[in-house]
Amino acid sequence: MPNMNYQSDAPNDWDRSGLPAWSFFSEEMLEAEKDFLFRRHWQLVCHVNDIPNSGDFITLDVVGERALVLRGQDGEVRAFHNLCRHRGSRVVAESHGNCKASIICPFHGWVYNLDGTLRGAAQPKSFPPLDANEFGLKSIDMDIWQGFVFVRFLPGPQPSMSKIMERFDEELQQYKLSEYTPSGEGFDATEVKANWKCVRDVDNEGYHVPLAHPGLHDLFGSNYSDGPWQDGTARSLGAFREGGERLWSVRNYKNILQAPDRLDSEHKSAWLYIGVFPNLVFGFYPDSSIFYQEFPVEVGKTIQRSTSYRHADEDRRMRLARYLSMRIDRITSKEDEQLIEWTWEAAFSSGYDGIILSDLEYGVHGYHEELRQLFPVLKGDEPDSGMLAEVNKALLNEEKTGAI
Repeated sequence: MPNMNYQSDAPNDWDRSGLPAWSFFSEEMLEAEKDFLFRRHWQLVCHVNDIPNSGDFITLDVVGERALVLRGQDGEVRAFHNLCRHRGSRVVAESHGNCKASIICPFHGWVYNLDGTLRGAAQPKSFPPLDANEFGLKSIDMDIWQGFVFVRFLPGPQPSMSKIMERFDEELQQYKLSEYTPSGEGFDATEVKANWKCVRDVDNEGYHVPLAHPGLHDLFGSNYSDGPWQDGTARSLGAFREGGERLWSVRNYKNILQAPDRLDSEHKSAWLYIGVFPNLVFGFYPDSSIFYQEFPVEVGKTIQRSTSYRHADEDRRMRLARYLSMRIDRITSKEDEQLIEWTWEAAFSSGYDGIILSDLEYGVHGYHEELRQLFPVLKGDEPDSGMLAEVNKALLNEEKTGAI
């Protein structure tokens, strides 16, 4: 089996032990993660071209929060809590659709305009006067980067997405991301029986690719490399190997693919992955683009959400290439689901006594360091019951003042 073409960024002496086992089982840790990582960090909802027409909407449910991204009659994209101001019902029940001229709450029939203002309550004489803005839908912090729509439920530490992604600006401009068009396959949501961090631990290294992902290894060979985590992002690249394909999907994909002329020679024959802390990965391919993300539900239950996009100028040949690349991707995702669940269930074994990371898994360590910056409590033993938030706050204060 060929070695990976990997230049390790690992120092000579580093912590290879990973996160403490308790962090994958602690209910208190999970609630802290939900609050700070998933409510206070940017979460990708969709692309603006998923909602091209007035009244088009997409909803996103995350750790008890409910987002509604909607295009108004003025063409503007806005983000709201999917929450009626009357009794808190969802104002739209579907995952996507079109509201036509207004939003009508299915519970009591309150009506909202497409800009979120209240048009009127059912049986208005039974209420005191209701101001259209004061009782309109509550806005959510929103950011649009290269056509991709992000929301943040509560104020958080991240800058704008354009600032987060700026180190990739030159590389990504050739893809014309703002012009991407939905592939038509919709958004997939898959339940994984594992802690959400197990998903990140599997996804943050390519050491397992040669054995665990025959399709990817057939496509890349030894030409896959992982870069370090830097300022909340990480980059990986899989360059297509020359010849030697064994799988028909890989062989035909490479034979059929004619990459757009706007891509440079490196990116015409490579899959580029960009990870964004805490839970998002973009995949930029010559024929298409994908993103996937995971959201915790319970300590041992996670939802993986994903979708794909095509080039706006896609022809029949590119469509077939995209079908084959998505086939390789789907198989890889199913293989990873099994690895994630095995990673999770290992900790239940009486023989499990932790892990040891390879230099080829330095990306896992880098991601753990991102977590430890926000949760220094992960550097030690599990706090006493009910004390995790207080202990973590004290440790953060100590680090800020230079006491540790």
